[in-house]
This record gives sequence, C-alpha cells and structure tokens, in this order.
Amino acid sequence: MNQLVTTSAKRGSQDLASTEDHDEFVTMFIEGQMFGIPVLMVQDVLGPQKITRIPLAPPEVAGSLNLRGRIVTAIDVRMRLRLKQRTETDRGEGMSVVVDMRGELYSLMVDSVGEVLSLPKAKFERNPPTLDPLWREFSEGIYRLADKLLVVLDVPRLLDFTKSEAL
Repeated sequence: MNQLVTTSAKRGSQDLASTEDHDEFVTMFIEGQMFGIPVLMVQDVLGPQKITRIPLAPPEVAGSLNLRGRIVTAIDVRMRLRLKQRTETDRGEGMSVVVDMRGELYSLMVDSVGEVLSLPKAKFERNPPTLDPLWREFSEGIYRLADKLLVVLDVPRLLDFTKSEAL
C-alpha cells in the first residue's frame, strides 16, 4: 500500500493538469464506513505499531510512536468520531495513515486502509443534513460511490482539539 500511495502522490503532483477534474483520496475504513483524505496529505501508511501512552492527553490521543527517528502523535480516529472503542482482541490489529500538519506528523489510527481512488470533482457533494453532526464537523463532504458512501475527512479540523472540546 505504501508504494501505491507514494507513486500516486508523485503522479498527482506531476500530472496536475491532466487531473484538474479529479481528486485523489487514500481510503480507509472504520466500522465498515469508508473515509478518504487527499492523497497529497499522506506521508506514510503503517501497520500495527507500538504506541506509548501520553499522560493527561485527550482520550482521542492514543499516544506517540517513533517513525524513523521522528515522534509521531497517534490519533484514534474511532474515538475522535465518537464510535465504539476497539475490543481488546482488535487492539493489535489496525493500520495508520501518517499525515503532516504544519510540520508535525500525526498517525491516524483506523481499522484498515483501502486503495487510492481518483474521483471526478463534479461528483463531490457537500455534507447531507442527515450526516451525524459530529461527522459533519470533521467532513468536507461526500462522494456517493456505487456501493458505498465515501466521507472526505477534513484533516485540519480532525486534528484541531481546541474547537471540538465542547462537543
């Protein structure tokens, strides 16, 4: 998967003119729901990692991990979206999508990572009113695919813990 993300990100930056009418997303799944983030935000895709807990951190902050000598803050996206916690048997599984936000690396912990999808911009829709209010807070919009709904995550808002404390 990491090879796929890296190749796609490079292609996206080189062929920008030919993909002006498409957006590329790395897809990931939590409880069967498909989410996407722009491919150019993705630094790495990781399997299960050893995470060190951070005392007094918000519950959504699972801890930190070491990625090639850099400290990366691990965010439990499941907790951030107020979904049920993973069971003890599931804790050793899962994957992470590493993103760079203003020079800091964050590992977005998800159940699994899918593929890179190139979707026409014309098919993008704003959040429907039926989408959970918390999800609307962290979503830029949606794509209705043939068999699934892709929720496009707003990564800066997802990582901004100052705005959602009162939710």
